[in-house]
Amino acid sequence: MRFVIIGAGRVGLRTARVLKGEGHEVALVELDRDRIDRARGAGFEVVEGDGAREEVLEEAGIADSDALGGLTGDLNVNFAACSIAKHYGLRTVLRVDEDYREEVYQKYANEVDEVVYPERLGAIGAKNALLGGSVRAIADIAQHLQVVLMTVSEESPMRGYTIDEVALPASSRILAFGKADEPMGLPMPDHSLETGDRIAVLADFSVLDEVRQLVVGEELSRATGGA
Repeated sequence: MRFVIIGAGRVGLRTARVLKGEGHEVALVELDRDRIDRARGAGFEVVEGDGAREEVLEEAGIADSDALGGLTGDLNVNFAACSIAKHYGLRTVLRVDEDYREEVYQKYANEVDEVVYPERLGAIGAKNALLGGSVRAIADIAQHLQVVLMTVSEESPMRGYTIDEVALPASSRILAFGKADEPMGLPMPDHSLETGDRIAVLADFSVLDEVRQLVVGEELSRATGGA
């Protein structure tokens, strides 16, 4: 998948790193020269300009992207970028800082696909919002390990199997399990996987796609954007 992220500050750059680490394409839009140099030095495609301007977003490849994240510290810029992205059919994620009042949040929430509070969620939360879908990262444990929350779908090859029968790759294991309408808890061998059930899996990055296909039933091209 391809993403456009407005803002190469702490939140934007860290989110871009997480997405790039999972094989996605990312273009950053930034005005500040020091941030531009830092992002380009880290190997990112960066367009210099105002993310609230359509011509700048076009230069960043918005027409060929899947989602846009307005992740600067300026709510007006973020919202303008998301509004433009909506016209191109992109998924939109808007950053709202915690010091904004609830009525401000409500004003913008209905106009975008998801609102994120970076102070609470960090880069992992912003990445989840951009990807959407039934696979959501919970935490990065180490350089190559991640805890991922997955929702069993109708297409899951493991639907109807018990936890004990689920054969995950060697570099992964199930940490928690929850029925669709119940809290998550310890996985028991006789728990069966049904549509809407959730499992938390600890997995090496190298086997995440295989785990996705087993639990969620996503095709490889859908899960990774064909990368």
